Amino acid sequence: MDDPLRPQGGFADLVGYRLAGWREAEAELTLAVEARHLNRGGVLHGGVLTTLIDTACSYAGCYTPEGATPRRAFTLSLTCQFIASVEAGAVLTARAERSGGGRQVFFARCDVRDQDGRLIGQGDGVHRYRSTDSVT
Repeated sequence: MDDPLRPQGGFADLVGYRLAGWREAEAELTLAVEARHLNRGGVLHGGVLTTLIDTACSYAGCYTPEGATPRRAFTLSLTCQFIASVEAGAVLTARAERSGGGRQVFFARCDVRDQDGRLIGQGDGVHRYRSTDSVT
């Protein structure tokens, strides 16, 4: 049986994040930072942080209860602010909330914090539901 909180797919598996919480208009991802997530300076690569923000924002707008047809979306626009660095061993939590939108497009905001609650990054996403998944 598939774990509903386990993101499926090659990229999710490659990065190694986990969907730790998912409910209407909210999503939470976690990532244990490993050496493979670091840049050549020995700190978290910005692309990893951006991935967490983008993914959490998308999940926040695509919640579907068990048994319902899953909704999917793609990113139209994404902003990221890199606030602090972390090294291997840190555990990051990306918390996103859907902040608005309509039938085809939604907006979400995300904060990424380390295990001590320190803000590492934040961002905003604009996402569009796939045409077959639009809210009616």
